[in-house]
Amino acid sequence: MKFKCTTASLVGRLARFIVKLGRGMGRSFPGYLFLRIGGFDCLRELSKRSKIGNILITGTNGKTTTTKMLCLLLKKDSSVSCNFDSNTVNAVATGLLGGKADFGIFEYGIRTAKYSMPDTVCKYVDPIGVIYTTISREHTMVAGEKNPFREYFKAKRLLSAPMKKGFIICNADDPRTAFIGMEKEKDVQVAYYGLEVGLEDETPLSAPVHCPICEEKLEYSKRYLNHRGIYRCKCGFSRPEPHVKLTRLSKKDKKWEIEISSETYNYTSQKRISSKFKLEVPNFGIHNLYNFLCASTAYITFTPHPENIKETIIKTAQELEKFTLPPGRFEIFKLGDKTVGIGQGDNGDALKANLQVHPSDEMTLIYTTPDKGEDEIFQDHLRVIKSAKPMKIHVFPGRESTSAARNYYKTIKEYFDASFHPISNKEMDKKIDEILGIIDESSTESVMVSGCGPEHLFWNKLKSKFKSTFI
Repeated sequence: MKFKCTTASLVGRLARFIVKLGRGMGRSFPGYLFLRIGGFDCLRELSKRSKIGNILITGTNGKTTTTKMLCLLLKKDSSVSCNFDSNTVNAVATGLLGGKADFGIFEYGIRTAKYSMPDTVCKYVDPIGVIYTTISREHTMVAGEKNPFREYFKAKRLLSAPMKKGFIICNADDPRTAFIGMEKEKDVQVAYYGLEVGLEDETPLSAPVHCPICEEKLEYSKRYLNHRGIYRCKCGFSRPEPHVKLTRLSKKDKKWEIEISSETYNYTSQKRISSKFKLEVPNFGIHNLYNFLCASTAYITFTPHPENIKETIIKTAQELEKFTLPPGRFEIFKLGDKTVGIGQGDNGDALKANLQVHPSDEMTLIYTTPDKGEDEIFQDHLRVIKSAKPMKIHVFPGRESTSAARNYYKTIKEYFDASFHPISNKEMDKKIDEILGIIDESSTESVMVSGCGPEHLFWNKLKSKFKSTFI
């Protein structure tokens, strides 16, 4: 076993050096080679290189941003091995191959228990922390198989199911991640984070939200962003009290002025920590405030230097002005007097978050559709689109099926002035050129390009071509 693991590690580190952790396979291929040679038993040994421990970050939206933010925070007072953008067990192994560090911090995407093996990954990586951002419907078809939401949700739960030590960090405002935390309180400590501010999302939910215990419809006394808010069910299930709260939120000179208050336990010092401080962050959407609050909660929970909490979080907040958005994420550009927003919105929650930061008055929407069999995602998108009331919609196939896109277009046409552009991803450059032409010729004050697509690739190419053409 020792010889096999040593060989696997040498080959993996050599591959890591060769690819230099570039985009795409650079974040996963060295780990793939390591696991092919050594298997999961060697992954268990590799995971022990993290002196304090490993942290896995999952959710439907916000995984990459939260991972990057947490790495920024912990790097201020610890050695850290990070990997993001490629959210597989191969990518986790690649990150661990980087050498010994205090922490290993890894994004981990989960679609199904069958393909992602979340409980297996947890057993062998043996994390001291599993972090949940938010959970909503996404990828209702995986590898040609129907992936019901209950199975998707179950797979997310499995990532922390084997844990008997450490912390689970959950979004108290999201009933699904809060339920995961409540399930595990008997085994490990749980830190909840959430908002307690005078904010209200008055637009309709992008999808129905039911109690994870009895499946009755949840009642909300306040919604901060889509299904995140203060909720309860007749069966007794309700939003837990957050340990780390965003208690103040106001805009000033294109920035958010916020206040964070925390009363929670620090894993490394084994002491209860209280803190309260004010800071400024860029005026990004509420979804990114959640991501920052999530990363801050994880930092407060795991930092080996709790005396630095206030100073480190304030300093990191200042650095967010130059924070690089993850590939494919929503960005807003100015084109003369026109506002152009471009980025993926693979589910109703993400599309709604994009619309929250993009001006929707007199808007042209360029919508890229879900795939065949993803009718639930389309219905979630349609609810959001109806609330935005765009003046014109241009429909493009977002994933594989052009015929499915045509059917979605027929439904959209019943409600809006719409046109269909049947250009598949096999002709991606042609599709991008046509989208750029629509943006250029649009007479509305704002244009938004969002929906489904080949993750990262399409959005990266589209934004790069847009910048080189117009900016």
